[in-house]
Amino acid sequence: MNLISRESIGMAQARNYAEWAQAAQVADRISGREAWRDEEASARYDHRTIRFRLDELREVKASGDPHHLVFYLHEGVHGNMGGMGQSALYGHARFGTKRLISEYIEELATAIEDVAAIDEEIIGFAEKRALFDRVSHCFGQSALMFSGAGSLGPFHLGVARALADQGLLPTVLSGASAGAFVCAVIGTRTEDELDDYLFSEDLYHPYASISTKSRIGQQMKVDLLVSLVEDLVPDLTFEEAFELTGRKINISVSPNEPYQRSRLLNAVTSPNVMIREAVMASCAIPGIFPAVTLAARSVDGQREPYIRSRQWVDGSVTDDQPADRLMRLYGVNHFISSQANPIVRWALRDVGWQESTAGRLLDAYRVAWREWNRATYPLAAAATKNLYPLNLMTRLGYSVATQDYTADVNILPRRRFWNPTKLLAVLTEREIRELVSEGERSTWPKVELIRNCTLISRTLERVLGDLNERVDGLAVPRRNADELVLEEALA
Repeated sequence: MNLISRESIGMAQARNYAEWAQAAQVADRISGREAWRDEEASARYDHRTIRFRLDELREVKASGDPHHLVFYLHEGVHGNMGGMGQSALYGHARFGTKRLISEYIEELATAIEDVAAIDEEIIGFAEKRALFDRVSHCFGQSALMFSGAGSLGPFHLGVARALADQGLLPTVLSGASAGAFVCAVIGTRTEDELDDYLFSEDLYHPYASISTKSRIGQQMKVDLLVSLVEDLVPDLTFEEAFELTGRKINISVSPNEPYQRSRLLNAVTSPNVMIREAVMASCAIPGIFPAVTLAARSVDGQREPYIRSRQWVDGSVTDDQPADRLMRLYGVNHFISSQANPIVRWALRDVGWQESTAGRLLDAYRVAWREWNRATYPLAAAATKNLYPLNLMTRLGYSVATQDYTADVNILPRRRFWNPTKLLAVLTEREIRELVSEGERSTWPKVELIRNCTLISRTLERVLGDLNERVDGLAVPRRNADELVLEEALA
């Protein structure tokens, strides 16, 4: 057995990310890929611009002039400057990417922290807050989208566990179908509660209890799903969950009738909607589980129907990855996808695939197929207009075919095909543990890519959080925070 094969086995047998990263770096040294990381030049990004900006930033910091440093940040903080955020740059080495890229991103993050720490006699609170608000708005933030996955949903828990372990779990989360359930479980827990859940046996116990209540391998019944949701999702509205955790959770639901549009439920668009019913609706696979009427908390605290005349079904069939809506609502411009949807998994690609001839041909085919479906949908809709439920199934089928399932970072199970008889079945505890482990192991190769691409936004979020806490500590309503900043600036 050669050394490279031995290190590959070491990566496969790693019990945690630290062990995997160590084995990956050893494999890079043995294969010569570590030398590729040290070499700045590459046709995949503009290394000259990154080198110039890094040297310039170091000179500015070394000058000790705080105003010069603020001016540098005013010039622009970009996440994909010179193409340095491309996933392909993380597909050559097993661990990380060009050191030049990592060094520039880290230097920029420390520059932001340095400005935040400048004495306010020199750079005032108002100027700092205005600067970081503007930079954060321009830079954007990341979102993690959990796809529909049927019984493969525990894969998403493994992804969340791996990211949380490294402090990389975004605050913007979305989910559809099984992904909606995971999104709700994560988004309704405080940091301490989430750690207690993700890194203990509590992660498996509710699933294990389901397997004791039903015959292994049989189709999941709606009453078991209700029981699981009630066990793991607190009875909160979207607004209450946001106030509790600070996480922005979003759940996709599809209308159960023609001529209606899908919805993305969250604390902005539907603050008083109850999360449990939203999860049940998003999991309501047409023909398998009954459609759901959403519920909301009324002004007197009572639960009542939300849009009484309408019912909702599986969110993944119309909005599995709601990137456009997340972009509008939260300024998200970087998307991480935990993609285990068995309907589309066979066609998805990973890093580097798009650079091959076969990959480019497959991409062209996907685009052509999607556009053909968009062009023919009006004809199919007209032909089935009065034929219920065929009209509904036609709309849902075309929705699945015309969606874009590829994100900036795609975390995919290593297995592309699954036994179709198990996709809606009750799984054994062993199978659930294997899916969680698969989610973790599939995430590890993406960790350094996600770490680099989110370091600036995470730093800005932390700095702004500290500044806003100071505003919140003042004896005035939060809505007047900007007025206070303006008053200070004028003073």
